[in-house]
Amino acid sequence: MRNGHPRSPRDAAGVRAFVSAVCAFAVVMLGTTLPTPLYAIYSGELGFGVTTTTVIFAIYAAGVIAALIIFGRWSDVVGRRPLLVAGALFSVASAIVFITAGPVWQLMIGRVLSGLSAGIYAGAATAAVIELAPPGWRQRAPAIATAANIGGLGLGPLIAGLLAQFAPAPLHLPFAIDLVLLVPVLVGIWLITEPVEVKPGARLSVQRLSVPPEVRGVFLRASIAAFAGFAVMGTFTGVTPSFISHILGIDSHAVAGAVVAVLFLSSAVTQIAGRGYPTERALVAGCAILVAGTLVLIVGLLASSLAALITGAVVCGIGQGLSFSKGLAAVVAASPADRRAEVTSTYFVVAYVAISIPIVGEGIAASHWGLRTSGVVFNVAVAVLALLALVLTMVAVARSRRTDDAPST
Repeated sequence: MRNGHPRSPRDAAGVRAFVSAVCAFAVVMLGTTLPTPLYAIYSGELGFGVTTTTVIFAIYAAGVIAALIIFGRWSDVVGRRPLLVAGALFSVASAIVFITAGPVWQLMIGRVLSGLSAGIYAGAATAAVIELAPPGWRQRAPAIATAANIGGLGLGPLIAGLLAQFAPAPLHLPFAIDLVLLVPVLVGIWLITEPVEVKPGARLSVQRLSVPPEVRGVFLRASIAAFAGFAVMGTFTGVTPSFISHILGIDSHAVAGAVVAVLFLSSAVTQIAGRGYPTERALVAGCAILVAGTLVLIVGLLASSLAALITGAVVCGIGQGLSFSKGLAAVVAASPADRRAEVTSTYFVVAYVAISIPIVGEGIAASHWGLRTSGVVFNVAVAVLALLALVLTMVAVARSRRTDDAPST
């Protein structure tokens, strides 16, 4: 019923399309983090160490970056639905590769395919969720898209960890279930009404990456914060299961998956809860919280404390959620309308570079210094980056206030 009248078939179809887009977003992103708590099993069976684990994880980010650049503008040209279908098919291919995975190179192919699916969905699915939202949900649609995105990322390691701990075939069952979930996702997005008016003769092109001069100050502050937050997220996801197993001596895939999930879910809840906070103030708070979170993680590493690691995951998730979402809001607000897509894509590329390069560096450092020392050094570096973003943002806010308070002549 709507305003006392029965809901029309058109309204019902619109709701179904919206739900289909949200579910597709969550399931595809869930698939990208399923392998996280399983790397310890893979490393034992295939005989590789932390360095290889981090390289496998970083290859995912390379796939995301490639998709952002190559496919970033395609959904505006050919429509959202074809890109959503393509991203889901990449996710299907990734799951099949992992189910049949043997040598390390096969895991790397699976991660590239997973990265391509995530990169396509980062843009196309976010836009589709917002565009397909029923009128009464339009204001909440961006928050729902965030929940589907980051929430899916958080559910992946949680589900895989629980299955690996308590169910048979830990390297196959999670991906088999992922394939089962992807079937209704593909059916649902195939049936949605295309929300974009496709113009005949429009040409496909690669997404340009650049930042206009007038945006560079805001972009610098926001991207440093995003880099720090995603570096924590990437390294925490790639290395924490090994640390829990090898340093803490907790041989539980469920615990490893749950600890990683805490970081993602804290970020998702924070981004949703903080959407109404003033941008600059929230960005300052996010950077400060991220600094505090990395310090808690350092304590957890030095003291070999699971409680401190979980606390650090919660605090870092809050800091990352605020700093990334509000940094993105600041960049979007400062960008000219006709260049907003390329600036936003550049911001996302910076964030995903932070997942790839630092984690490989930590993996190499861990092979020489050990997991504990490399983790401490890495978190100190991230804290310095977050502190730099905090100082730059506070200086910018102070300058803005002085300008606003200055008497007009």
